[in-house]
Amino acid sequence: MVEKSVILIVDDVPANVQVLASCLKNDYHIKVATDGLKCLQLVAIKPTPDLILLDIEMPGMDGYEVCRRLKADQETQKIPIIFVTASDQEEEEEKGLQLGAVDYITKPIRPSIVSARVNTHITLKLQHDKLMAMAMHDQLTGLYNRHYFFDSADKKIAEAKRHHYPLSLVMMDIDHFKHINDQHGHAIGDKVLQSISQMIKAQCRDEDILARFGGEEFIALFNHCDMNYAYEKAENCRQIIETTALDDLYLTCSFGVVQMSADCDSLENLIKQADMALYQAKEGGRNQVVCADNCLLQEV
Repeated sequence: MVEKSVILIVDDVPANVQVLASCLKNDYHIKVATDGLKCLQLVAIKPTPDLILLDIEMPGMDGYEVCRRLKADQETQKIPIIFVTASDQEEEEEKGLQLGAVDYITKPIRPSIVSARVNTHITLKLQHDKLMAMAMHDQLTGLYNRHYFFDSADKKIAEAKRHHYPLSLVMMDIDHFKHINDQHGHAIGDKVLQSISQMIKAQCRDEDILARFGGEEFIALFNHCDMNYAYEKAENCRQIIETTALDDLYLTCSFGVVQMSADCDSLENLIKQADMALYQAKEGGRNQVVCADNCLLQEV
C-alpha cells in the first residue's frame, strides 16, 4: 500500500483551513498549523511534509518569514511551498517566488485550482525524490553508493572534530567472492551481495553511513562510536554472516576497523588505515576483525 503524501496547511483562520483540508483530505494526509512558529515545529516532526500551503498574513511571524527560515535550513529547504493569500498584487507574488515558493494561490479558494496545483507539485516532488534516491544508492544492494558516502562522510568527520566526539570507520570484504561467482554464477553472487548488505545494515543505526564501496567491498562510518564499540559491531556482523546459510552456502567476511584520531583525522587517512587493517585480516586467514592500532600502519 502506497502511503499518502503529507500536506501541511498553515493558516490562522479555521474556515480557511477547513476549506483547504476538504479539497485535499481524500488524497493526502493533512497536518495543520495555526501560526508560523507552530509550522516550524511541525516540519521537524516525522513524517516531514511533502508540501506546505502557507498563508502570508498571520499574526506574529508572517508567511514570508516562515518561508525564509524554511529555505535557510538544509533539512527543510527542499519542501515545496505554495503561498495562499487574499492579495492579488503582482509584486506580492514576485516576492513570494523570489523567497523560494513554487506557486501562489489567491483567495477566495477555488477547490479545483487548489487540487490541481497541489497535485502538480506533489508529482514533481515525488519524481525529484526518486531521482535523488537513485543518485545516492547502489542499484543492486540498495545501500548508499560510493559518491554519497564520500560526500556525507566528510561532513560527519568535520562535525566530529568540531564537537570532539569519537568516530570510527570500518571496511569489510566478502571472503573468496570470486570463487562464488566462478562456481555458482553471477546471479548467486548478486544474491550474496544483497543478503550480506542487509545483514550489515541491520547492525547499523540511522546516524551511521553504510555504503557499497565497490565489488564485494563495503564501508561504514559509525558516528559517536569509539574503537571498542566499532570492533564489537564489526564482530557481531562477522558472526552473523558466518552462521547464516544462503542457499547452502556458508559465507565469511573480513573487517578492518579504525578510529579517528589527531594523527588520522581525514577521510583519506581513515580509509587508508582501515584498508591496511582489512589487508591484515585477509593475510591472517580471513573471517576476522582487525583494528588499525593492532596492525602495522605502513605501506606493505
